[in-house]
Amino acid sequence: MELKLESVEKQVGPSTHLYPMDLRLQPRAVTVLLGATQAGKTTLMRLMAGLDTPSKGKVTVDGKDVTGVPVRDRNVAMVYQQFINYPSMTVFDNIASPLKLRGGIDRAGITQRVQSLAERLHIEPFLKRLPAELSGGQQQRVALARALAKNAPLMLLDEPLVNLDYKLREELREELSALFAAGDSTVVYATTEPTEALLLGGYTAVMDQGELLQYGPTAEVFHKPKSIRVARAFSDPPMNLLGGQAASLGVQLNSGLQLNVPLPNGVRGLSSDLTIGLRASALRITERPGDVALPGKVELAEISGSDTFVHVDTPVGELVAQLTGVHYFDLGAQLTLYLHPSQVYVFDPKGDLLVAPTREMGAEPLTVQGTL
Repeated sequence: MELKLESVEKQVGPSTHLYPMDLRLQPRAVTVLLGATQAGKTTLMRLMAGLDTPSKGKVTVDGKDVTGVPVRDRNVAMVYQQFINYPSMTVFDNIASPLKLRGGIDRAGITQRVQSLAERLHIEPFLKRLPAELSGGQQQRVALARALAKNAPLMLLDEPLVNLDYKLREELREELSALFAAGDSTVVYATTEPTEALLLGGYTAVMDQGELLQYGPTAEVFHKPKSIRVARAFSDPPMNLLGGQAASLGVQLNSGLQLNVPLPNGVRGLSSDLTIGLRASALRITERPGDVALPGKVELAEISGSDTFVHVDTPVGELVAQLTGVHYFDLGAQLTLYLHPSQVYVFDPKGDLLVAPTREMGAEPLTVQGTL
């Protein structure tokens, strides 16, 4: 199934919920709608589903204009933030309900399909229970199983894991990736978390305040965000942004440190300020060949899952480093962060991308000049 949005926008009274945008979903692939709360993700999904109509533009499915066609006349499966199950039905009957409505499947086929989905989502022991007898995570698994059972050509999931605890989210993310890969549906998955977009892979559409900022393969959008706005939305924690200018070696931070970062032709002569971006994951506490040292003082250290986020006050400004594993730092302790110039992003005065990291760590080091 190919779903296209052509010059679609949505206004509610004087408010613009979606600015004009064009988007063609990749068939039988996962597209992640990534953005903060009120970025326009839910509004966009409602237009895709037929729950709402655009103020302008049109929605097409396989070349057919379905703008204004209600959701009941479309073959769409949806999962919401709040798990929605039929309270008077058993788990088995909840999952089987779309199969029974569709018809054409005998009882043995329905039982086999329900058993298979329940096994894959680890809810097989609960098939005879009512939803009220399950935990929140188990109820959300039932809602997911029912949506998957429908085997609709378009499946929409609006932040389905947001109300679950950390451990359950981690488990379901991995399971969903495998389930989506095994199916034939075109999947649209809305989330505020860049981690989910990276885990699900496929394609990512970055949204902000009703605008579609960038759409493409997830890895490409992550590694080459076309603007600072995209980089901010697709970074957790947020990308470290520092002021700088073009210099003889490449870029010079406002602290005076110069990094050998090749700039496009014509940029070296710019007198306007540039913005230097450093992902938290690019900062380390162990030195490698070609690194520049950024000595500083620990201002905050927080452990999240299997990573440690440490805030360090350095001569170039406060930086946040994402360190793999659990680390303990005393507040005020001296700590040196290390950065390789090949991992630097450079944005022009308008906020558009000029330079993105182009090589993996471990290659021939680049020159670094300057002192701190």
